[in-house]
Amino acid sequence: LCHRAIELLQYMLQCGPAPNVFHFNAAISACEISGYWEGALMLLGQMGYLGTSPDVVSFNASISACGRQQWQKALQLFEQMQALNISPS
Repeated sequence: LCHRAIELLQYMLQCGPAPNVFHFNAAISACEISGYWEGALMLLGQMGYLGTSPDVVSFNASISACGRQQWQKALQLFEQMQALNISPS
């Protein structure tokens, strides 16, 4: 599921229309469900690189994807949210 969502985003980047925060959030959530925390973090980073501002949904799904296995990364994301003035939910 996650890999398919990432492929779709890559296609959108190449052929249009450009993905927005909702497209990225759906793909990050797919990675969360699939347990692919690396993919979730990659997509979150790609959002900023492409000029799409992540929102609370982006961060919550990424933090959840990290789960207990990557709690240090989840904590870093939480701190990043605060630095961006995004209130956790």
